[in-house]
Amino acid sequence: MAREQWNSQLGFVLAAVGSAIGLGNIWRFSYMAYQYGGGAFLVPYVVALLTAGIPLLLLEFSMGHERGGSAPLAFARIDRRFEAVGWWAVTFVMFGIVLYYTVIIAWCLNYCVYSAGLAWGPDPNDFFFKQYLQLSQNPLELGGIRAPVFISTAVIWFLNWLIVFRGIGRGIEIANKIFMPILFVITTGLVIWALTLDGASEGIAAYLYPDFSKIAKLNVWIDAYSQIFFTLSLGFGIMVAYASYLPAKADLTRGAVLTGVINSMFSLMAGFGVFAVLGFMAHAKGLPVAKVVSQSIGLAFVAYPQAMSIMPGGQVFGIIFFASLVVAGLSSSISIIEAFAAAIMDKFALNRRFVVTALCILGFIGSAVFTTRAGLLWLDIVDHMLTHYGLVTVGLLECILGAWVFGIKKLRLHINAVSSIHLPRIWEHLIRFFIPVVLGLMLAGDIIADCKKPYGGYSCFAIVMIGLNWIVFTLIVAVVLTKRPWRYDYMLHLKEKQG
Repeated sequence: MAREQWNSQLGFVLAAVGSAIGLGNIWRFSYMAYQYGGGAFLVPYVVALLTAGIPLLLLEFSMGHERGGSAPLAFARIDRRFEAVGWWAVTFVMFGIVLYYTVIIAWCLNYCVYSAGLAWGPDPNDFFFKQYLQLSQNPLELGGIRAPVFISTAVIWFLNWLIVFRGIGRGIEIANKIFMPILFVITTGLVIWALTLDGASEGIAAYLYPDFSKIAKLNVWIDAYSQIFFTLSLGFGIMVAYASYLPAKADLTRGAVLTGVINSMFSLMAGFGVFAVLGFMAHAKGLPVAKVVSQSIGLAFVAYPQAMSIMPGGQVFGIIFFASLVVAGLSSSISIIEAFAAAIMDKFALNRRFVVTALCILGFIGSAVFTTRAGLLWLDIVDHMLTHYGLVTVGLLECILGAWVFGIKKLRLHINAVSSIHLPRIWEHLIRFFIPVVLGLMLAGDIIADCKKPYGGYSCFAIVMIGLNWIVFTLIVAVVLTKRPWRYDYMLHLKEKQG
């Protein structure tokens, strides 16, 4: 059976950009810039993009394209001992990250509806945590399922199924050709609107005021590399799978540069909108901007709704804002499902429609725990363990596989043979030495911090039972899938490649 292909290079780039641009681009980057020196933070951020983000993208693109398969197949064709790494990457992303990520998208979908009547009333914080989520006090107290969250999660999983079910060219590529222009137009419109609000300039000043003293600290640079690593979907197995659908002649370097630059420019642009709104809210309340700044979930579901309640046209702004989050989230979630589906289809030669349908049903069932009253607490623990330990470990092992097992020079020659921009030899040194050191520092920093004090103030029992056991479960699944035999014709191709 012939492997599916993208209909165009543009479709591939838009899909890669769609995977990279997610909810974190809108709320995490802007907060980090504000916290770490404003405009000065762009220095470590751009350095991280050039020395780690784009080089790692190229590593994943080249392995997927040269070996012609999803992460498990591509890694197995390099060295059978690394097949389990590929399976672990796509497993903890599919049966971990996307399970709670779809629930966050579902919250955004609910808030699109709530925005029409500003349903959160005078206290968005109380509404979100006590009325909407009805949050438990302890992650081990699941409580009941929250019907609004559960129903909207079902809708999100249906949309994921509908897109991935149709395949690469007719599903994912078409969806991203629609999603990405819509997302950029919506975000641009929101930013322009936000910049016209009273006090917007105060928010922008707080966002971009350069404080170069802050970037002298090592943790700022580590966090900049961390942000680049997570925002570009590195270590997910997604970019390996996406590159495997490219034709033999594909401009890998141009694709990696465009993906990295567009993703970063979107984050920067979205930050203007975020802080313009926060500046408006600070101006309206007579407070300094620092008093209204919050990060992550608090920004999207508490601070922004507060601003929408007092700004002119707040209902319309809210509908458009949360719709943009739904679009950004969906473009990322479909890529995660495709990464695992591609791996299953490669190994077992199963029909796409069957695989995608089964995965989406299982995914929806798995998401149910995050729709309970303790869902946000579970989300926080699982996200910390998978992103801070799973993804970073996979990134380290990818560098070892590409640089030391397969031979980084072979990959550079392959990239240069098919690309318009030729890679210099420094790329080899970045993959061999520099990036593993950075990832090792990130991993060591998290281990030291978590050993000193349990993450998030949770009990050690909760972290082990929920977070650590989740990692162990995905490792077991990865080992089981690795032990299963490959379909015969792929094994022949594997021997040809290794020979």
